[in-house]
Amino acid sequence: MRIFVTAAGGTEKALKEELRELGYRRLQGQRGGVWLSGNREVAARICLHSRVAVRVLAELGRFACPDEDALYRGVQGLEWARWLTPERSLAVTSVARSSGLTHTQYIAQKTKDAIVDAQRVAHGRRSSVDRNDPDVAVFVHLEKNEAGVFLDASGRSLHLRGWRTEATEAPLKETLAAAMVRLGGWDRETPLFDPMCGSGTLVIEADLMARRVPTHPRAHRFGFERWADYDAEAAAAIDALREEAHAGARATGPRCAGADIDPEAVDIARRNAERAGAQARFSEAALGALRLEGPHHVLSNPPYGQRLEADAAFWEALRGAMRRNPECTFSLLLPEEGAPRDLGERRAVRAHPLFNGRIRCRLVTWSSMKT
Repeated sequence: MRIFVTAAGGTEKALKEELRELGYRRLQGQRGGVWLSGNREVAARICLHSRVAVRVLAELGRFACPDEDALYRGVQGLEWARWLTPERSLAVTSVARSSGLTHTQYIAQKTKDAIVDAQRVAHGRRSSVDRNDPDVAVFVHLEKNEAGVFLDASGRSLHLRGWRTEATEAPLKETLAAAMVRLGGWDRETPLFDPMCGSGTLVIEADLMARRVPTHPRAHRFGFERWADYDAEAAAAIDALREEAHAGARATGPRCAGADIDPEAVDIARRNAERAGAQARFSEAALGALRLEGPHHVLSNPPYGQRLEADAAFWEALRGAMRRNPECTFSLLLPEEGAPRDLGERRAVRAHPLFNGRIRCRLVTWSSMKT
């Protein structure tokens, strides 16, 4: 089975690195994610361990698709009975680029029709449609008149970890936070600090990553666990993988902490950390007061909106923080326009393009002055 693991724009490199750490070698990266070969157990391990992945898609088939008739025939020619029985609900989504068929809602509708028509022939009845919580989620990717049809093995988007029930304004998605931890170059040993922590997502993700805590709690069920072929034998194998993942979590890890000038944000971060089982610590403090003991990796997503480039007070506070903490490496997610590469005596060593929602950003890293 071919598997496509999706990632947010700009985080593909972090995802590929993460999959290598999980032991996978034959990886093919492209815009939007990474390809690999595997089975249900591979999909399960990625769902359990990948903090950067957004979805895990299992490819059912691929065929030429110049028009709607080709789409209908191609979908009907796939093996649906193994995955989807009439008792299970269904949902279809699609994307289309550079193809004769361009209307994604129509593509999804035609795909659904082909599936349920095949069910009627085979069983005399069909699956119902549930767009909010389907048992089987089908995804169609149409590009240059070639269709790829996938099952979503992850179910809900993997950024939904289950612990962030409270958030401050414009919080980072957990998957983007995990990618920042990797792309910023943190070694997972040096203490990590976020001086503008908001609801604590970066610090919590860093702590859980360093301690190898699985992405979701034991009770969470992924999409593949609702497919028709998920029998007792499959469930036993996945339960063993789940237990192995949780047993492999480390009891302790490097110090991960954060601060924010807003006391309400600090309270939210503390509650989120407790729900996540993170050892992260949070306190109330301003960036201008940042003074850390010894080397740290300072990683943060400043509350910039889209106008940080005009905030002279912020840049002055950041320069001061860098002067007071020469042993620290700084990695900040900044808007693409207006963010200086040089801050005082420091020069940025790398800048990785990312998207925070629809905002084009760069994760800029300044090395310590002691290296």
